[in-house]
Amino acid sequence: MKTNVFDIRGMSCSACVAHIEKAVRNLNGILTVQVNLLTNSMSVRYDEAILHTDDVESAVKKAGYEAYLRIKRENTQSISAAEKTGKTTLKIDEETLNMKKRWQSSLFFLIPLLYVSMGDMLTLPYPAFLKSHENTLTFAFVQFLLSLPIYLINRKYFITGFRSLFKLAPNMDALIAIGSSAAMIYGIYAIFRIGYGMHSGDNTTIMQFAHDIYFESGATILTLITLGKYFEARSKSRTSEALTKLMDLSPKTAIVIRDDKETEIPVCQVTTGDLVVIKSGQSVPVDGEVVTGKASMDESILTGESIPVFKKEGDTVMSATICQTGYLKLKATKVGEDTTLSQIICLVEEASASKAPIAKLADKISGYFVPVVISIAILASVVWLLLGYPVDFALSIGISVLVISCPCALGLATPVAIMVGTGKAAGHGVLIKSAESLEIGHKIDTIVLDKTGTLTAGQPLVTKIVSNRFLPENKLLEIAASLEKSSEHPLAKAVLEEAEFRGIYPQPATDFEVFPGMGIKAIINERTYFAGNAGLMKENEIASGIFATKADLLADEGNSLLFIANSTEILGIIAVADVLKPHSVLAVERLQQMGLNVIMLTGDHLRVAQHIQHKLGIKKVIAGVLPQGKEEEIRKLQTEGRIVAMVGDGINDAPALVRADLGIAIGAGTDIAMESADVVLISNDLSGVSFFIQLSKQVMLNIKQNLFWAFFYNILGIPLAAGVFYPLWGWTLSPMFAAVAMSLSSVTVVLNALRIKSGKSLKNDNK
Repeated sequence: MKTNVFDIRGMSCSACVAHIEKAVRNLNGILTVQVNLLTNSMSVRYDEAILHTDDVESAVKKAGYEAYLRIKRENTQSISAAEKTGKTTLKIDEETLNMKKRWQSSLFFLIPLLYVSMGDMLTLPYPAFLKSHENTLTFAFVQFLLSLPIYLINRKYFITGFRSLFKLAPNMDALIAIGSSAAMIYGIYAIFRIGYGMHSGDNTTIMQFAHDIYFESGATILTLITLGKYFEARSKSRTSEALTKLMDLSPKTAIVIRDDKETEIPVCQVTTGDLVVIKSGQSVPVDGEVVTGKASMDESILTGESIPVFKKEGDTVMSATICQTGYLKLKATKVGEDTTLSQIICLVEEASASKAPIAKLADKISGYFVPVVISIAILASVVWLLLGYPVDFALSIGISVLVISCPCALGLATPVAIMVGTGKAAGHGVLIKSAESLEIGHKIDTIVLDKTGTLTAGQPLVTKIVSNRFLPENKLLEIAASLEKSSEHPLAKAVLEEAEFRGIYPQPATDFEVFPGMGIKAIINERTYFAGNAGLMKENEIASGIFATKADLLADEGNSLLFIANSTEILGIIAVADVLKPHSVLAVERLQQMGLNVIMLTGDHLRVAQHIQHKLGIKKVIAGVLPQGKEEEIRKLQTEGRIVAMVGDGINDAPALVRADLGIAIGAGTDIAMESADVVLISNDLSGVSFFIQLSKQVMLNIKQNLFWAFFYNILGIPLAAGVFYPLWGWTLSPMFAAVAMSLSSVTVVLNALRIKSGKSLKNDNK
């Protein structure tokens, strides 16, 4: 199976989206197809053994549009995700500039056209050759000449509109094309009738058709719609600001070690394994592992965490983070499209292009909307003609219905909100992989949290050292470090790190003896020492003495105990525990305040889990669960009718992440966990969970508001334009005001979505 992204040209509304998706979906071998009106792109997943990209492009072309496969160079200097997204941004900017030029050019001819058509009526200074009865034909023909350039400037509406109409898949441009063409054709017809009247001396015909010229109406409609499109394009570009900012973060060059010299080269030339130099104030161009050096790194760009992170040898450094102070030499582990920044941009772009289930309803409606509107416009015009009203009135009604019904607002209601929402989330260290995840988020009622690596640091640390009164703490730690320096056990690592932190160096040890599952024995300075659990002490007949009570207390606090002893007695205890992350308590408290049911799910012992439960105030804990058991526990909760979000970081969490209604992976976790999840928290703490759920609620509310106003606008606007209220109150809507209303509706929807960017009601405890 293969997934490709295509750039689409010729789309103007959600009806276009529906027609393209339908045309491509009908191809044999297509698995999924998603068209994004906002970015003018299409993502297609298909069986490459059955289907070729040319077939997809051909299907789109037959539907009346154009599709172009996005090309990627297959070498080490491949186009990065940022560069690919940059192309989209440039297209949006190009579209904005093009619309601005079209509007300005249209306005240049519209102003004199309006002056000619209405100047005399408004008692403005007016040329004499246009005033007299004999010059009526000149009056009409000048309007035709001034409106013609406006029609030519905006010919795209007619090309795409009539093409879609002929293919029986009318879109928004079809409505504009039919309406403005009707005004132009009737105006030309009026010129001929005026000429005929002048030839035959029929003054009645001359005066009738002198008032039935609609050149200015058609030209004004095109100009106003282009103005609306310009504002819409500007608003679209604002929704892509998050992606643009992310793209700008990555440096364009990197300093690498080549032939034992520092050489500055373009980032695209850096390969995996290169040694990259990072100096104070510089941005990191690749993902890498610190080989030498120490530095304070600002990771707020990717994680939202404002506090700098200290990096030393062996630590991982992400692309786009900034070296505040210090010097690092990195071994490049991920370059180009594989870097953290590029993956973030790809995820944001994919999420923006995907569709929430609520969006599919709008697309389905749009597929039938335009044909229904055309039918209503024709029916309304015919009815008014049959009722004996003038042709100009009936024509005006038909044009107004066509223009005001353009489903732009309907097509933009969902994608703009999703793009703004995913962009905002990315800026706070929360990566949303799909629009569907964003929609599910607001329905979540149960949060299941893994313990190790999610609530806790996932790395055991020494929490307490208890020694007998004759032996100082540091001396006890020195003995322990000397015994454990050759061990790979997690407790040994914690002891050695604590010793290094205190500046204590292990002494030489000999005659090592390992007791599997219990501990070790060795000789230091000709004396025998033991390090291990209570079972090792018992087996070697070493009495616990005064340490028995203290051991129980430390164990009750969730610690793992390392007993240090000589041949006759216990010298002390080193307590090691997987400590809570700094933000865990606040994050859990926040989730519970939101009314969510929080459950801790862990494979650890119940005693340890209960200690963490007590510290966090979590009401329910499920302990001693194997990986497959975690998936089963999620399934049980779902059978109870709960909408479950699972938060985890390890390989053992992957089945549960997939099973949950929403899988949330901690960013510092395994690649498998991140791939299995729907949402990724780069910030490596739980603060992003409550932020994501709040954001989901705000985005869904925004989408519902947009859809309501889009539907309400059409429900109210179409009857008004059709003249339903005219017999009762004399209400009607001119084509020009219909064009203004249609344009404003689209801009309003986009501006409403942009309110998400302020997000003052959102709380991210990590910020």
